[in-house]
Amino acid sequence: MAGKRQHSPSPAPPEIYFSTPIHEQTSSFTAAFSPSLSAKALQALPEFHSATHRIAAWRKPSRQMSLMPASHTLYDTGHDDDGEKWAGTRLSNVLRDTSTCGTVVVGRWYGGQNIGPIRFTHIESSAKEAIRKAKAAGASSSDSAQQASSSASHKKQKVQVKVQEEGEQEEARRKELISNLQERDYNIFALRKLLSEKKARLQGEGRVELPTPQKLMDYDRMSMEALERVDKARDATIAFILKQIDRIEEEAKLAETLDRGGGEDVLKDADKNKQEEALATPE
Repeated sequence: MAGKRQHSPSPAPPEIYFSTPIHEQTSSFTAAFSPSLSAKALQALPEFHSATHRIAAWRKPSRQMSLMPASHTLYDTGHDDDGEKWAGTRLSNVLRDTSTCGTVVVGRWYGGQNIGPIRFTHIESSAKEAIRKAKAAGASSSDSAQQASSSASHKKQKVQVKVQEEGEQEEARRKELISNLQERDYNIFALRKLLSEKKARLQGEGRVELPTPQKLMDYDRMSMEALERVDKARDATIAFILKQIDRIEEEAKLAETLDRGGGEDVLKDADKNKQEEALATPE
């Protein structure tokens, strides 16, 4: 069974910007501007249904190619006086002088009293106010988008800095661990040498069999996890050798005491210690 066809999202409503009404004696003026709607669409707005005149002008980039340099743009322009002679030309001039692309309509409600040329001033003022509102809204949207982009860029930069800092800290810990391991390798060799010397001295051997030096480890090629495992192993090795040295030193003290004649008591103490250790050791 075929799935239901999803409805495409509805297009955003066109943006329309209105001026504040201007009242002059018995006449009123209100303008509407849209960057996308046609003159007929604006003239048909409910806000203008009762208007005596719906004066319109439009200015939009032309599809025709210009023979002038690329920086020179052609525009399709026009106007509709709608019974208010010369008023359409005034609106066209407003669009041109403000470098505005779009359509503007000014509705005039005539109350029966002539007000003279002041009507053209009110027509132009209404149109300019509607255009200013549109440009202010566009600038606000642009600023919001720029702020959002700047905020996203700032967050991304913070993440990159954090990752870089963590990488640098990890590398510093790695170098410190490698240095410690190299030092421990030397300490292990020195402790093994000391253990061999103490064993030879205890056994009365004149020749000391020195431990074979370990091959240098290439720690630089190991992962951090491998380095940490080796670090624990080196700790265990050092602890084991130190216990061996302590045991040899205990045996050396015992032998020295026996040589001085107090061996019987020492042997008793040693046997007692062994028995206690045996009892303390779990089966």
